[in-house]
Amino acid sequence: MLTVAGLGLAQLMIGQVANAQTQDSLQLKDVVISATKNDQKQSQTGKVVTIISREVLERSNGKSLPDLLSEQAGIVISGGNSNQGKDKSIFTRGALGGYTLVLIDGIVQNDPASISGTFDLRLFSIDQIDHIEILKGGQSTIYGSDAVAGVINIITKKGGPKGNTIYGVASAGSFETYKGTIGLNGGVEGFSYNINYTHLKTDGISEATVPPGSAAIFDKDGFKTDGLNANFGIKLDKNFSVNPFLRYFYGDYKIDQDGFTDGLPSNNSILKQFSAGFNSEYKFNTGKITLNYSHESNSNDVNSSYAGSPSNFLNFGKLNVVDLFYNQKLGNKLDLLIGIDDRKMKLITDTKNPTTNIFAAYGSVFLHDLSVFNLEVGGRYNKHDQYGENYTYSITPSINIIKEVKLFGTVSTAFKIPTLNMLFGQYGANLDLKPEKSQNYEAGVNLNLADDAFTLRIAGFKRDLTNAIVYTTGYINEGNQKYKGFEVEPAAKFSVFNINGYYAFVEGNTGKTDFLIRRPKHTFGINAGAQATGNLYASVNFRYFGKRFDTNFTTYLSEEMPSYNLFNAYIEYALAKKRVKVFFDAKNILNKKYTEIIGYNTPGFNFNTGVSFNIR
Repeated sequence: MLTVAGLGLAQLMIGQVANAQTQDSLQLKDVVISATKNDQKQSQTGKVVTIISREVLERSNGKSLPDLLSEQAGIVISGGNSNQGKDKSIFTRGALGGYTLVLIDGIVQNDPASISGTFDLRLFSIDQIDHIEILKGGQSTIYGSDAVAGVINIITKKGGPKGNTIYGVASAGSFETYKGTIGLNGGVEGFSYNINYTHLKTDGISEATVPPGSAAIFDKDGFKTDGLNANFGIKLDKNFSVNPFLRYFYGDYKIDQDGFTDGLPSNNSILKQFSAGFNSEYKFNTGKITLNYSHESNSNDVNSSYAGSPSNFLNFGKLNVVDLFYNQKLGNKLDLLIGIDDRKMKLITDTKNPTTNIFAAYGSVFLHDLSVFNLEVGGRYNKHDQYGENYTYSITPSINIIKEVKLFGTVSTAFKIPTLNMLFGQYGANLDLKPEKSQNYEAGVNLNLADDAFTLRIAGFKRDLTNAIVYTTGYINEGNQKYKGFEVEPAAKFSVFNINGYYAFVEGNTGKTDFLIRRPKHTFGINAGAQATGNLYASVNFRYFGKRFDTNFTTYLSEEMPSYNLFNAYIEYALAKKRVKVFFDAKNILNKKYTEIIGYNTPGFNFNTGVSFNIR
């Protein structure tokens, strides 16, 4: 087994492992947030920010990226607890998947070949991630289209210290699941690099449920993925650096025809994504200029069947992003950000190759540490070659009443442009579509006691969406959607223990219904971990998902689904001066009534066990 091989490799390397260097951990309020494009400390912003740290990622080797994101307050992953290969969508604060923008190293990710234009979370392995920044609320002033409910910025692993480091993960688990990651990073003076490759394969389970009373045997719907990620850092002098990157992802997913309906064994979806580009930065005394460029190419080759007849659907999409921005410090209390952003999207089909372009100019001012007051004010101008012009703004004040208590709030607007499939696709295309627009309100309080030993964040939000694009006999802008809710996030650290949790509430009205499909009103989670010894760490995670509505694929009507619970346990033991770790991760979810109604299987109990290593 892959796990046994990995353990053997680890044992061979134990004698060669260098002493681990102790890293000082920053307090959460001192963490610098790059996703604001101003390198702010968390204590200086009124935005609702969550950091998934490197430490958390290193203790999540048995999980996928959707698993990890779904542990955060206000985030539900549609399909996250179904078969691993099933498509995943991010529902942030009740919004549908297309309203959360994904960034990789601060650069917009978009798939022009898909209906919603969203990045596919299944393609990225957590073994390739250093940390993750999550900004909730409307962020279109900084990042433009799609940043309606929030932004998720995935920061990849970069080059290490001088010399070379080999790192990796080898694991195996339920449903004949195997994963292997191997990486190499390091650097010399003026140059650093990080190159890693991940392969994941599983036999999986049948995505579709066998109908009640049927003796049919449905085939398993497994998948395999390969991911290559390469980052390079070139420091041309003390002020000027260029950081090229290259990424390639491949996924082959077996699919079924529908709920309760097994597909042909040959049914599959083959996803490919290639991206390349660079980040360059020039610093001077009180400011810096940043230029980001990315070329992204996506394809989705779907081989499916309807009523037993095979069919094929193939789409290609290309995206080119140029983002140039300038940061300037105007004294110790005031920062300025101005930038321009240009995105060209192309859809390639058998019959036509339409393109769209959106250009933007944006700017923000950041007033910070003025006695007890911080303020961010920004605006953005957008020009789209189909619908014309639109504008967004954001105002975010925060007040540190005392050192331990901060009040914050935001009033902002955000938008989502119609996708290429909506404008030019084969089904229901409409060139007269306007962008979807939202008005967002947010307010809350942050408590920080005993130097981060206890923290509490309470945030409430309201979002009104207009010009929502829906499909009837074609795509049209129709109606308004309203969402509101709040989140409570306590955390505590004492002795060798750390505990954090959340409770999130959201409700909405889509204009046609007063409920949200697949988005529960109530979610709750708690994670408790303990560094039992210098080498042994263990944690348990419990999550509750309340009642919600979903489509019954027998009657095709919306039906209320019962609540369910999910339990996760993790344990790791460090070897060889903590450069090698053996881990075990187990998850259990079971809700039989859920599968009987919507016709899709949940995996029940599953586990992953293996070894990770980091050797210089």
